[in-house]
Amino acid sequence: MAARILIIQGHPDCGSQHLCHALAQAYADGARAGGHTVETIEPGLIAFPLLRSAEEWQHGPVPPSLAPSQQAIRQATHLVLVYPLWLGEMPALLKGFLEQVARPGFAIAAESRNPLKAGLLGGRSARVIVTMGMPAVLYRWFYRAHSLKALQRNILGFAGIKPVRTSVVGGAGALTQQQVERWCEHLRQLGAAAR
Repeated sequence: MAARILIIQGHPDCGSQHLCHALAQAYADGARAGGHTVETIEPGLIAFPLLRSAEEWQHGPVPPSLAPSQQAIRQATHLVLVYPLWLGEMPALLKGFLEQVARPGFAIAAESRNPLKAGLLGGRSARVIVTMGMPAVLYRWFYRAHSLKALQRNILGFAGIKPVRTSVVGGAGALTQQQVERWCEHLRQLGAAAR
């Protein structure tokens, strides 16, 4: 069955091409070849303010520039987030984007007796692709992939999105062109399968 895939390319530097751009494009190419519908959002190209209070997050309006992003998330059956690890986390711009779009009433119920069952985005799956300078095994086993697990559990899982699968690309700055192409081919295959 064909999926509606939304790729959120979260590298904030959209003025030049990075590994994240190549990986996102490879996934998109594979997905289109597999008969899936693909849309891409780049938060780095969207002007929006950062949230500054819980009151604003709970009751403030979503910036008009992000309304199309919420609509794209609503229509998607599979989400793909691609970003580099910066200071052990996703870049601040991507976090700010997620804080703005994942509001009560959209991603989670505004009022819920059970906050663990408040997710409004059920029926969607996700793939998270993270690039980093350190070896992937070091991130996964020594650092316990803490920020990746927080995204899976505290944002995507809380919104009801599951399963959430991950791809960790370690040693990103030292990859040879052949290694980059192997990663791209792997992501083309995942895109074709909408996984």
